[in-house]
Amino acid sequence: MHIEFLVEEPSAEVTLNNLVPKIVGPEISYNIHVFQGKPDMMKSLPIRLRGYRSWLPDNWRIVVLFDEDREGCLKLKEQLEKIAKDEGLITRSVAGPGGSFQVINRLAIEELEAWFFGDITALRTAYPKVPKGIDRRRHYRNPDAIQGGTWQALERVLKSAGYYRGGLPKKEAALRISQYMDPTRNTSKSFQVFRDALQELVI
Repeated sequence: MHIEFLVEEPSAEVTLNNLVPKIVGPEISYNIHVFQGKPDMMKSLPIRLRGYRSWLPDNWRIVVLFDEDREGCLKLKEQLEKIAKDEGLITRSVAGPGGSFQVINRLAIEELEAWFFGDITALRTAYPKVPKGIDRRRHYRNPDAIQGGTWQALERVLKSAGYYRGGLPKKEAALRISQYMDPTRNTSKSFQVFRDALQELVI
């Protein structure tokens, strides 16, 4: 089994490089292809999927990972499903349980940083000055429901703890936090759905 990941930005790439081996183990190979943000990825996705369709081996899967970015998860998921269908590829959602498919579409809700709030232990290991019990505060209790943007929330938390006064370097923070993340304890529902889909490939 081999997985081709298509992601929006470098912070997602470094995060997956730390997380994918923890989720699927060393037996499954993978590549990560990074686009220059969501507009570039949405524009390029049909062309990329069309290219895959012409040669994709039976034991390869494509995982498309998008930030939801307050666009509405159902609407965005429908767009991604339609793009795959239009290019002649079958998605996991269409195939159903036990069905044959080539593409898995997954969303980080509302942004990748929600996954970091889903593992406060990893966040505090990477940044020890972040206060204990932050995940019990009302604003951070549900990582996928953080208001006003999760990367902005992460920036506020880290700044208030004395880190990155000049602004959050998203790739650096993603690298530092994701190396300590444990996929089994993450409380972000969107992460759990992503994790479970990868684990099904292993099974």
